[in-house]
Amino acid sequence: MKIAIVDYGMGNIHSILGALKHLGISEVTVTDSYEVLAKVDKLILPGVGSFAKAMKEIVKRNLDTSLKTIVLEQKKPILGICLGMQIMSQSSTEDGYTEGLGFVKTKVDKFTDISLPVPHVGFNQVQLPKTATKLYKGFNDAPDFYFTHSYKMQGEDVMEVATCNYEVSFIASFEKENIAGVQFHPELSQNNGLKLIHNFLNEF
Repeated sequence: MKIAIVDYGMGNIHSILGALKHLGISEVTVTDSYEVLAKVDKLILPGVGSFAKAMKEIVKRNLDTSLKTIVLEQKKPILGICLGMQIMSQSSTEDGYTEGLGFVKTKVDKFTDISLPVPHVGFNQVQLPKTATKLYKGFNDAPDFYFTHSYKMQGEDVMEVATCNYEVSFIASFEKENIAGVQFHPELSQNNGLKLIHNFLNEF
């Protein structure tokens, strides 16, 4: 199995590479090349940092066009992690209004009017969808994963959604056909995270 980590200059790539190696995946490429991305089996879209800066880099490298072709037209499986999940939404208000890739009909806004600390950092439980999903195959309800973020995704697209509650409920993960996203960091979530990555690689 050939995996590509989408390189737009922002992301926790080292940790993801370590998780993939632990799972026995040896053919991993870190690239922004359309030609390479189009030939692998699955994509991982990482991300740490600002939504606006991320989209600027993605557009600069023409990855917005490349990813829309590969993911939406060619239907190649993709897993977005943290900011990588958020930039698949329609827009974000981080550092001003910025349009995202628009893979799902959701929006990203900052945690506001809550008494809990922001950013939301640490392990937290995730409420799984009532129906069976690919990402959570073999999981019991309410597994915990590691989060670190100040902005949350919300929306009403037709997709399988798992949620997390941090005084307010937000989308912790989604699955829509060949597209999956997780707000948490599976590569930093110990056994549960490795199991989820394994499911993405084997079920999508």
